[in-house]
Amino acid sequence: MRVTERIWRTGSDFAGLLPRVYAAVAADGDWNPLSPSGIRRFGEVALDELALTGMTLTAAPPKLERSVDSCADAEAELSSRGVAGAHADPEPLRVRSCRQRRFGRQAYERLSFDHDPHLPESLAAFGGPATAVVHLCRVTDERRPWLVWVHGAGQGQPVDLLFSRARRLQEKLGFNVALPVQPGCGVRRGRWPEYPSMDPLANVAGMMRAVSEVRALVRWLRPQAASVAVAGVSMGSPVAGLVSHLEPVDAVAVYTPISGLNGMIAAHLGRWGPSVGDTVALLRSQAVERVASAVDYHSVAPSAPPERRLIVGAWHDRMARREPALALHDRWGGRLYWHRGSHVGHLFAGGVQDASEEFLRSVAADRP
Repeated sequence: MRVTERIWRTGSDFAGLLPRVYAAVAADGDWNPLSPSGIRRFGEVALDELALTGMTLTAAPPKLERSVDSCADAEAELSSRGVAGAHADPEPLRVRSCRQRRFGRQAYERLSFDHDPHLPESLAAFGGPATAVVHLCRVTDERRPWLVWVHGAGQGQPVDLLFSRARRLQEKLGFNVALPVQPGCGVRRGRWPEYPSMDPLANVAGMMRAVSEVRALVRWLRPQAASVAVAGVSMGSPVAGLVSHLEPVDAVAVYTPISGLNGMIAAHLGRWGPSVGDTVALLRSQAVERVASAVDYHSVAPSAPPERRLIVGAWHDRMARREPALALHDRWGGRLYWHRGSHVGHLFAGGVQDASEEFLRSVAADRP
C-alpha cells in the first residue's frame, strides 16, 4: 500500500468517526443527546471507534500469510477432532520463578512457568515450550475462592490489576485473583509465539496454547482454593469459555464476548480497503472456520451450572457486536446482563461492576 493511500484511508476513517458514532447510538430511537446517560453513551461508542482505528490503521498494513490450500491438513484434522479431541491434557504447572512486585499500592507476584501445549500434528509448527506468565494477588494464610481473569486484546500488563479491580476483590469480597498473560500479549509481547496475527492457523494455535496454560493454572490452584471462577474479557472470552468446559470450575463469566478471533479481525480489516481483500477472504473462508472449530466455545457448555454462568454484553459494542453475547446466552443459559454502552466502556461501568460483584458473592457464599 502506497503512503498516500494509507494517509487518505486513515484520514477518511477519522473523518467518518462521528457520523458512525451518531448512527450507532441513534439507531434504537431511545438516545437523548442532552442527558448524562446519552452523553456517556456517545462518548463510549466514540472510544470504541477510536480504538478500532488505532488498532487497525496505525499498525502495519496486513499481508496475506498463507493460502486456503495451506489450511487443508489442519482443516481435516481439527474439524474431525472437535473441541475435546483437539486439546491435550496440560502438563502440571511447575513454577520457574515467582517474584514480588508492586503496581502503585497493589502488591502482587509475577509467576512464570514453562509450558508445552502439545498441539495437534497439523499445528506442530506453532507448538513447543514457551514461558507462561501469571500475575497473582493472593493471601496465602487462608483458603479462599480464586478468580482467574483472562484479559483481552491489547492488555496483559500490570495495569490489568486495575481493570480487574483485583484489590477490591481481595479486600471486599475475599477473593484471590490470578491474571494469566496470553501468548504474545502485554509483558509477553515480542516473545515467541506471535499472537494474535494475520495467520489464521497461528491464531487457532495461540488460543489453544492460552487455553492449555490457563488449564494448567486452574489445576495448580484447585487444591488451595475454596472455589475457582474463570472470567474472560473480549479476546479472553473464548479462553475462559473453553477452560470452563474442559476443566471443572465453580463459575464462569465472559465480558463483551467475541464469536471467533479470525472472523473478528476480518470484520475490521475492511478499513484498509480492497488491498487486503485476499486476507479478509482467507480469514472468512470455510476452511478457516472448520479449523477454528477446535476453539469454538459457542459449541460447548461450561462445567459450572447455569446459575453460575454470567454473560455481559455491550449493547453498542462496535468491536465484537452484540450478536455473540446473544448466541452464547442461547447456548449457555445463565444470566445475560446488558451494558447500555460500548465494548471499551464496560470496563468502567458501575452497573457491570455491581453485576460482577453480585455474581462473585454468590460464588463465594457457596464455598465449603
